[in-house]
Formats: sequence, C-alpha cells, structure tokens
Amino acid sequence: MLSGLRSDFPMLERRVAGRQIVYLDSAATALKPRQVIEAERRHATEATANVHRGNHALSEEASELHEAARWTMAEFLNVAPADVIFVKNATEAINVVASGLCLAKSDRILVFSSEHHSNILPWMRAGQVVWLDVPPDKAVSLDLVADALAKHRPRLLTFAHVSNVFGVVQPAREICRLAREANALSCVDAAQAISHFPVDVQEIGCDFLAFSGHKMLGPPGIGVLSGRRNALEMIEVTALGGGCVTEVTRHCYSLKALPGRLEPGTPNISGVLGLAAAVDYLGKIGWERIQNRNRTLAACLKDLVRQLPACQGLYSREESTVPIVSVFAPGAVVPIDTIAAALSDEFGVMARAGFHCTYPLHESLGLSGGTLRLSAHFYNEPAEITRAGEALSVLLTRFQRTGKWMA
Repeated sequence: MLSGLRSDFPMLERRVAGRQIVYLDSAATALKPRQVIEAERRHATEATANVHRGNHALSEEASELHEAARWTMAEFLNVAPADVIFVKNATEAINVVASGLCLAKSDRILVFSSEHHSNILPWMRAGQVVWLDVPPDKAVSLDLVADALAKHRPRLLTFAHVSNVFGVVQPAREICRLAREANALSCVDAAQAISHFPVDVQEIGCDFLAFSGHKMLGPPGIGVLSGRRNALEMIEVTALGGGCVTEVTRHCYSLKALPGRLEPGTPNISGVLGLAAAVDYLGKIGWERIQNRNRTLAACLKDLVRQLPACQGLYSREESTVPIVSVFAPGAVVPIDTIAAALSDEFGVMARAGFHCTYPLHESLGLSGGTLRLSAHFYNEPAEITRAGEALSVLLTRFQRTGKWMA
C-alpha cells in the first residue's frame, strides 16, 4: 500500500475549514514530496552558484549537480542527455517548437479538439490549424487519425497523451507512427501523462515531447522539451543570450550544440535539481504501485460521479490509470466556481472550477459555464474521494432544496 507515503507530502497536513484538506487538484499541479523540497533547499543553502559559468568550487559543484540531473531525466525518458532541454514548462516547450520550426502560414497543423490552450495557441500563430474532432470520453480511432492525415496532409500533428479534462489516454505510439507514415512531424503534450505511467520517447516515436515539472511532483518553473535528435536540430533558435553560444564577435556568433543552444540565460538550477529528485522519488515507488493505486482512485472518482444527484460526469469510458473526472450540474444557475469555493471553505476539499484551459472542448460540449474537475494522485486515499462525494451531495441537495450553495 502507498498510504505510508502520505507523510512525505507536507501539504496534506494543511487544514482548511477546521478539517484536514482533501487535495483533488493534482491535474493542475501535483503536491511536492519532502525529497523535492529538500533538493531545492540544498541548492539554496549549500551549492548556490551559477552553472557552466565559473571554475570556483561552488560553480563546479552546481554544474555537476545540474548535469547529473539531466542524465537522470534522460534515463527517465529513454533519450540521450543532449535530447533533454530544460525550459520553464510545457507551454514554453511547445512555443519553442512552434516558433522554431519557422512554419509558413499555409502550413497545416492537425490539432485534436480536446487540447489544452498551450497546445493550440502557439500553432494558431505559427500556421494553419486544422481541427480533428475526437471523442472526448475515449481514445481516438486510429482510422480517424489516418483519414485526417491523408486528407489534410499536415506539416505536423499535435495531441495530448492524456486529456486534462476527461483523463482519456491516447495511443501515442500508434498515432505518432501514423504521422510518420504520412510524412508529418509529431508533437506530444505529456503534461498529464508524465507522472502516471512510463513515458518512453523512443517507444512513442514522437518528434517532440513536452511536459512541466510541477505536474510530476516537481517544482514549478521547470519543464522539459525532448524528442528525436534530428527533429530537435530542426528548431531555429529564437531566444539568444549567455550560455547558448561558444563564441561571439562584433559581427557574428556561434551556437552551441544541443541542448545548450536552446537553453539561453541562467537556468532554473534549483528547479532542475528538484525535478531530478521527483524522478528519483517516482522511481523508488515504482510504476506498478503507482498505476495500481491510480486505477483504484480513477474507479472511485467515476463511482462518485455516478452517485451524485442531478449531476453529470465527464470521464474516460475506458479503464484508466489517470484519476481525472469533471462534473457539471445541468440547469444550475450558480457559477461553477461557487461550488468549488463552497467545497473548499466548508468542507476542506480542493477542486478546480472553470474551463481548465480547454475552451474549445467545453464549447463543443455546450458547457458554457465550465466544469468542476476532481483529479487525484497516488497520495490520495479512496476515503478522501468518498468525503468529497459526500460534500458535493450535501451542496447539491441544499441547492435543490433552497436554491443556495452556501449554508
């Protein structure tokens, strides 16, 4: 059992409304274990120095730790260290690709209709977005993808490995294979996948892969762009500064090889070290244990939704190891964020209200008021989901009886 790991997460000790919190917002940001917090603290208190910019003892120590973290991440993703590019987050990673490919405005980019804004907006600016309407509650049909690739002949296909609203897991390897056969590049948003099951860049066969550290128990402000070496080398450098060059004269400059050419400026050193600590932490638990717990939590969340009065749920109709569901109450005239506030302020349950950066998806479903998303992770207990369900039932019953959410 993973219950003993809860003590690794200080945030679970927080109390709101006089109760120990139930944290069901891991799809927005995962909680950080003490090991990650300690890794950042050590950098701040024991090895504060810039990396690759000095030969004094602290700088060399910080540089060694930074590059050791890159090796850790490379092993985690099954790529070479040079194919691990540290960025701020998945959003920046996708923007680096979208701007660096120097697409023509006429170049078509095939985008799934369920995508996060961060995997839509950069492509809208870069070229011509072609929407592929996919079923929101199950994996896409490969025939549908193949037909769209043949019809539109895009320069690139982009999609999320896991939906941040439904928790649907897409067959990334098969989709990327179809893109490759159609001579299209592939970009995978792995933000929701990265801490739930193994993400092997070589096995997936994608050209580009992006994710944020804070989604995988790591610190905010650090993410990774990875992918196939030849594809990464296609990216034109659009941000320049210290650290990405080998030589500068009054008239020209020479760029470093990967990954340095795409990492200008002082990096988020403590974030990199915290991210490596998160990888180590996940590795010690093991994917089998994580997936087994999350499979149970996903089933609990789906049961919760089915039992709620006057509510409908959005979730994967397939068995999933990603515990994400979203809820809406048809006919409710109160903003969804009022429900989330009542859950928090009265019951200590933390859940996300809104559109979850997926306006096009919500619009296609006719959900102009947004949804309430409940997202768990292995540090949650089934009993916490039961508590959240009971709280929601109280709120819904109160609203039906009095027209009010708050007591």
